[in-house]
Amino acid sequence: MTNLKLDRVLELFLRGLRGENLSAKKLADEYHVSSRSITRDISSLEDFLADHRDLLGNAYLEYSHSDHTYQLVLDEFLTNKELLAMIKCLIGTRAFSKEELLKIIGKLKKYTTVNDRAKFNKIVNNEIYCYKEIHFDCQSVIDLIYDLTEYINTCRKITITYNKMSRETVKRKICPLAIMFSEYYFYLIASIDGDEENVPRYFRIDRIIGIVCHRENFSRTLDFNEGELRNLSQFMWPGKRQKVVFEFTGPSYQAILDKLHTAKILSIHNGVYTIEADVYGDGIKMYLLSQGSWVKVISPQSFVEEMKDEIRKMNNLYEKGGEENG
Repeated sequence: MTNLKLDRVLELFLRGLRGENLSAKKLADEYHVSSRSITRDISSLEDFLADHRDLLGNAYLEYSHSDHTYQLVLDEFLTNKELLAMIKCLIGTRAFSKEELLKIIGKLKKYTTVNDRAKFNKIVNNEIYCYKEIHFDCQSVIDLIYDLTEYINTCRKITITYNKMSRETVKRKICPLAIMFSEYYFYLIASIDGDEENVPRYFRIDRIIGIVCHRENFSRTLDFNEGELRNLSQFMWPGKRQKVVFEFTGPSYQAILDKLHTAKILSIHNGVYTIEADVYGDGIKMYLLSQGSWVKVISPQSFVEEMKDEIRKMNNLYEKGGEENG
């Protein structure tokens, strides 16, 4: 095989990877060769795909009789349906800046067919136009996620410069443990250096404006389980670990089970679901309050009192407002 022919076959492979439909006639005109030469190139590419199944999996060229073109099909590659689902998820999270999102979507669209790419553009363009990114303090969430993942994997202590919710800027020396995504934001889960109890703390990654990596390493405790921590940390709020039992009378108990990964139904009686959930932090209080009169907390008693106190405060706001309006 001459170098020129080899280059052509490689180009056909790359164009196939990008979802292009390969027409022997059009390619012959483009490369200024005969259609027979392109047909031989396609045959060489088919032989290459068959000989390298150990690397590419089940990959082949599929011929379309309707438009007389070949399309590269890779069973182990993302399908157009999967790519569309991914793009929809990326847009829905609002976790990236518009610039980062457009760059990612642009790369994903390159691996779709020409026809599907037009469909993608029609479906996605309006959503992109209306896309509202969250406010970012950092320059790039993607870069930070990559760097923090490296520090987590190598167990390196770091000092972060962080903008708190109050907009106060602080420095914290921490041991990074895991990265999670929850409702628009990526979070770094870490323990404060020197904290013997290793209570998990949550830092929004988009609020990290500086990182200093130290030469010191930390050791993970033997009982540390990242998967378990993810299940327990649903609301990214500080606080102790506790088992909460509550009654639920709303229309969709499944939504509760989906939201609280550790939730389990203890009993069902006359449409009342008694549910237990093991969680970290005080975010569970805000979530249960958001369910209104569908929820009644049963235990622990200390948490019952917290809920009562919060409900009293809410009621006082409305009572006070009613008096002023009257």
